[in-house]
Amino acid sequence: MTFSELNIDHDMVEALASKGITEPFPIQSQTIPLGLSGQDIIGQAKTGTGKTLGFGLPLLQRLGPDPEPGVQALVVVPTRELAIQVFEDLEQAASNRPTSIAAIYGGKAYEGQIAQLKAGAQVVVGTPGRLLDLAGQRLLNLGNVREMVLDEADKMLDLGFLADIEKLFAQTPATRHTMLFSATMPGPIVALARRFMTRPIHIRATDPDEGQVQANIKHLIYRAHSLDKDEVIARMLQAEGRGKTVIFTRTKRAAAKLVEELTDRGFSAAAVHGDLNQEQRERAMAAFRAGKKDVLIATDVAARGIDVDDVTHVINHTIPDDEKTYLHRVGRTGRAGKTGVAVTFVDWEDLHKWALINRALEFGQPEPVETYSSSPHLYSDLGIPAGAKGRLKPTPAVKTPEGDAPRSAPHGESDSARSGGNRRRRTRSGRPADGASASASAPAPSHADGSPAATGTHDGGGAQHRDGNSAPRRRRRRSRGGSPATPAS
Repeated sequence: MTFSELNIDHDMVEALASKGITEPFPIQSQTIPLGLSGQDIIGQAKTGTGKTLGFGLPLLQRLGPDPEPGVQALVVVPTRELAIQVFEDLEQAASNRPTSIAAIYGGKAYEGQIAQLKAGAQVVVGTPGRLLDLAGQRLLNLGNVREMVLDEADKMLDLGFLADIEKLFAQTPATRHTMLFSATMPGPIVALARRFMTRPIHIRATDPDEGQVQANIKHLIYRAHSLDKDEVIARMLQAEGRGKTVIFTRTKRAAAKLVEELTDRGFSAAAVHGDLNQEQRERAMAAFRAGKKDVLIATDVAARGIDVDDVTHVINHTIPDDEKTYLHRVGRTGRAGKTGVAVTFVDWEDLHKWALINRALEFGQPEPVETYSSSPHLYSDLGIPAGAKGRLKPTPAVKTPEGDAPRSAPHGESDSARSGGNRRRRTRSGRPADGASASASAPAPSHADGSPAATGTHDGGGAQHRDGNSAPRRRRRRSRGGSPATPAS
């Protein structure tokens, strides 16, 4: 089946084809016809199954090829990263028509977002907090919304956005067309759907017999020593066929430390965590999506919304707290029908967590395999070339100011210390070593009349600078009784 056979407008079919998207995924084949007809939909599908176009194409087509200015469609998502991803997907689909799409989320300056709204954006993709903020300031009018989408509703429930969602629903017309998408259907989400949707059809895009764990992901569970993890990861990153890789850490500090370590080892790594501002996080995500960085290190909260189809490996630097977090993490790979590899490190003190996850997901691996960077099974499990070590290249060389040949810069060495050939060594007495004359290396400064110039010392000695250019001043030592002692040279 093609998008044309699903009655998608030709201009959008061409826009998708320009990006190599020609055949719909199952969730798209099921939701697009119903969405085009105006039927309210509850779509239940795992992350990475293509649901963005499943609701995005009907939404854009129902607005018409040249919609009137003003917000007519609202897509609510739980995180900033997902807002950016959905915005980019919709913008691509609508690239051949004048429909204007705005991304509205926190952590970004208000001015640009307000300007988009005032310019007449017809579709708004945003997070609950910033949407309510602008609506409260009467800068965002939801009174004409006729298409509304809730994406990853279960994540919004987890993040405590349910009350905000209800407030947004209350500001839209009761006759709107509504689509809700969620990987799971907890009770509060079902209640929300019943309250704000009209006879929705429930679409399940997965096989009812399919287990919770995706069959196209290879799961490897290792018990690793914390001091050896960086070395193990560095060798994993040299596995055959490895593409983009996401590494999850428990803390922001661990993420920052790991990105620094891997960069030092020669890998192209970036990080997204709570200590980075929104612009830094967006820059890191853009570099990862574009392939300029092929390793992304993230904490759980910052990683929500990482929607990149070509991630081949996920590494859990520390074990997630529960099976839901585990599924969310490893779901970054094996997307769009592709295969993936998920590696999880279990520390000795976290074996009880693994026991609970193992039981909940029915892995049948109660004992993680004890693994070190030199373990033969590590190389065979991941296809790591024999002899691979944990560093791609040596420490980058630096050139001296004189243009000498590059040499490795010792850690902490200052620019002046690296200046090269004209350095002088001194003995403890302050005199030049190796018989070198100090005056030969650095002529003493003088005034125009030939008299010695002061050297800027603070001892009042003027030209008698104590750097070996002249003998140090003679000091008088006093005995304990206060009488002068023999002058010391």
